Amino acid sequence: MKSVYCATYEGFDAKIVEVESTLTKGLPSFSIVGMASTAITESKERVKSALLSNDFSFPPKRITFSLAPSELTKSGSQFDLSIALLILLNDADIDLQEWFIFGELGLDGNVKENVQLYPLLLSLANQSLIKKAIVPYEALAKLSKIPNIEFYGIKHIKEAVDILKNQQSATPSFASSEIEHPFYEINKEKYFYIKEYDYDFIDVKGQEVAKRAALIAAAGFHNIIYEGSPGCGKSMIANRLRYILPPMTTSEILDLAKLQVLDSKEADFKPQRAMQSVHHTSTSASVFGGGSHKAKIGEVGLSHNGILFFDELPHFSKSVLESLREPMQDKKIRISRVNSKVEYPANFLFVGAMNPCPCGNLLNANKECRCNELEIQRYKNRLSDPFLDRIDMNVVMQNVSASDISTISSKEMHKMVVAAHIFSKKRGQNTFNAHIEDSDISKYCILSKEADETLTMAVERFTLTFRGIKKVQKLARTIADLDESETIQKAHILEALSYRKR
Repeated sequence: MKSVYCATYEGFDAKIVEVESTLTKGLPSFSIVGMASTAITESKERVKSALLSNDFSFPPKRITFSLAPSELTKSGSQFDLSIALLILLNDADIDLQEWFIFGELGLDGNVKENVQLYPLLLSLANQSLIKKAIVPYEALAKLSKIPNIEFYGIKHIKEAVDILKNQQSATPSFASSEIEHPFYEINKEKYFYIKEYDYDFIDVKGQEVAKRAALIAAAGFHNIIYEGSPGCGKSMIANRLRYILPPMTTSEILDLAKLQVLDSKEADFKPQRAMQSVHHTSTSASVFGGGSHKAKIGEVGLSHNGILFFDELPHFSKSVLESLREPMQDKKIRISRVNSKVEYPANFLFVGAMNPCPCGNLLNANKECRCNELEIQRYKNRLSDPFLDRIDMNVVMQNVSASDISTISSKEMHKMVVAAHIFSKKRGQNTFNAHIEDSDISKYCILSKEADETLTMAVERFTLTFRGIKKVQKLARTIADLDESETIQKAHILEALSYRKR
């Protein structure tokens, strides 16, 4: 028995599949077992034709292939080359255990790329499960960007046979390198960043409180809602927020590249976090993912490690807003269908923007509000208390005047976020402050005596929930990081409390 490795998709991640073969005496037959899709079972005819058209003999034996693990549903034509090579090399004394082999076979033996190949290899690289692979030559241009894998590109099945028979002398088409962007290294982990600010905070006039809140939200990945009249700069700030977010690890960059491919985009491998802007008319399936047969990723999943932006927040349907509570809390989204159950990571920074009333003029000193109290109350009641309890920061924005100026740029803000990020990593913290586990709060969120007393008074005065107390502590931790303070001081707690929903 011989075996090689291939892979298939299960939900968000690629899963390794061991392709095992046996050729035994008996009535000639060719079978593939292990929950194989139609595309895989059809490979029998492609493999037969490819071998016979290139003067290879097709063994008159009982040929059985097993795709392990057997309970995992497999799909895709990338298994063709693995199956053909195991038949050809069945009697050869060759070690194939460390090889990953991908490729669809043409009837003439040419090796072709299929649509699953690129995201499959991205996922395997992200999980550090693969070191070298035989792949179609035509896919090398794309695959060259994936780091830390040796790729052997082939155009024909004969080339693959030569590589496996002469492994010592075979040289890879290329050995992909590290991601080519500036980085700094902490505790043997590299954090990549870029200094490109297509939208700059220097363009936002006034709104210093709102920009300070954006800085804190970016540094700690805290969910935030901006409330203000039309034209005060809510969307401007949201669109600039992604450019000051913390640097990214190699794993996060590969995750982003995989999401770009799933969203039918070109993977750019840039350490710039995603931003998904969702319109209030979007359906629940487009927001969270779905589909009648195969569950597809939605806007929530595509925002993983980035920003999920909801403009005109109260105009979203009640079902969408309430369904957001689970991914905001658990950092994952689950999609259940008759044919599949899929779980996607959804570790996003939620940014919401809303008017203070239906007409939008409640906070405008120059325009009269046309809404009565009942309309305003109904408008605000569209956001439930359980939903708002998952928001770390609520910022009320005032109108700006022609005399207002901007005092800080995105470059300066990004520098402050990076400094806070380095400060938190050096104390051994692996997550953003907003995602600190409750069991680790006492370890990382150390309060001074005055800060502890202030928080105790706030709990009694504002009747904070257990979740609310933890959010104040985590938010204060981020503010302290921006000040590079080891302990949380009274001023940090007071500023954190100022962003609580009144």
